Amino acid sequence: QVQLVESGGGSVQAGGSLRLSCAASGYTEKNYMGWFRQAPGKAREGVAVIYTGGSTPYYGDSVKGRFTISLDSAKTTVYLQMNSLKPDDTAMYFCALHKPRNWIRPLDPDYTYWGQGTQVTVSS
Repeated sequence: QVQLVESGGGSVQAGGSLRLSCAASGYTEKNYMGWFRQAPGKAREGVAVIYTGGSTPYYGDSVKGRFTISLDSAKTTVYLQMNSLKPDDTAMYFCALHKPRNWIRPLDPDYTYWGQGTQVTVSS
């Protein structure tokens, strides 16, 4: 059984930083793993994803240059370092794993496994 356990959300003032973690268990394939977010009344948005077999990560346009995604050496935990946070970054952040059609648009939210979500709130 695949499980994703997220941690690291919270509240921060604009310009601050947070680091999210997502630990995966029960999964041994090479595929995409990463972060999505959803604000109230908005569609789920791809933030950053990375291929666990090794490749250049993908970032959403709104976070490029501010967020960094990385994997641990075991390729089972993904991190999202979020710097220069803005109020528009306020959302529930979800970890996701395994994109069945992994040759098409990695930031589209058609992933198989999802974490429970962790709230990020950025105040101005």
